[in-house]
Amino acid sequence: MKFVDEAIIMVRAGKGGNGAVSFHREKFVPFGGPDGGDGGDGGSIYVKASTALNTLSEFRYKRKFFAADGSAGKGGNCTGAAGEDLVLLVPVGTMIFDEEEDRLIADLTTEGQVQLIAQGGYHGLGNTRYKSSTNRAPRQSKPGSAGEERMLRLELKVLADVGLLGLPNAGKSTFISAVSHARPKIADYPFTTLHPNLGVVALSPISSFVIADIPGLVEGAAEGHGLGIQFLKHLSRTSILLHIVDASPYSDSGGDVLGDIIKISNELKKYSAEVAEKPRWLVLNKVEMRSAEALDALMSEIKQELRWTGPIYAISALAKQGTQPLCQAIMAYLSTEEDVFL
Repeated sequence: MKFVDEAIIMVRAGKGGNGAVSFHREKFVPFGGPDGGDGGDGGSIYVKASTALNTLSEFRYKRKFFAADGSAGKGGNCTGAAGEDLVLLVPVGTMIFDEEEDRLIADLTTEGQVQLIAQGGYHGLGNTRYKSSTNRAPRQSKPGSAGEERMLRLELKVLADVGLLGLPNAGKSTFISAVSHARPKIADYPFTTLHPNLGVVALSPISSFVIADIPGLVEGAAEGHGLGIQFLKHLSRTSILLHIVDASPYSDSGGDVLGDIIKISNELKKYSAEVAEKPRWLVLNKVEMRSAEALDALMSEIKQELRWTGPIYAISALAKQGTQPLCQAIMAYLSTEEDVFL
């Protein structure tokens, strides 16, 4: 199924049913009086968050949604039937915006959360409502009001505790597959990850966290190079960013680890100051290709040249070397909300 994280739809709630103009007719009752019933309310439209969905693909082709109209009132003081409400299921993490006003209507972050997005029209009034001591045979009624109609923009931001970011081929997909049951596509060419992947890291039956892997960034992503920065929004809800860097001497940049770190840092700042200020841990991957002395020298250089004060971890995702201590440190951080350093 194609991953879709944005959609624009039109919704229209049901129209309220018109009130009826009717008079009671019965043998031996010459002046039965008005008995026109009210119409029924129009159906409203709601959105409901569901963990059974993980994409907005349902809204890729069908973009117009209408709730049922209310029925008109009838004689005998019969009220018209109300229109059936329409409930649209969306993934947890979906944000609903009014497209014309660019205003947030709802942020659905929990399973089963429901939000009204289009109010159904109200019922019209039958002529019985207008009966009075001075107007015993009213011939007026009130039509039902129109249902609310609006253009909406749906944006999905996946819910995860930890977000992975880095250049293509840094080993993000290998890492998430090594520590969880997620099975993203892994290959020795750039951009094998084309959409976010989620993995659950279970350290014990009661201790687990969710990792989100997004497509790799390249220099100039903020200007649309590579896959751009369209997937960075999925990191905005995370608590920690794991910046994975290819630390091997044979990386695409020729072993320029500091340059690779700076490229991603710059793209984060261009995208959002809020995301750039999130706690970011540096993870040096593919360290099996460096000697212990070379690795220590590299870490010292990063701290001195980049003034890096956050945690730095050295791992080999392919060999699962150092991944378990890293996951335990993440779990401890998420549990205590305190910085954990190597």
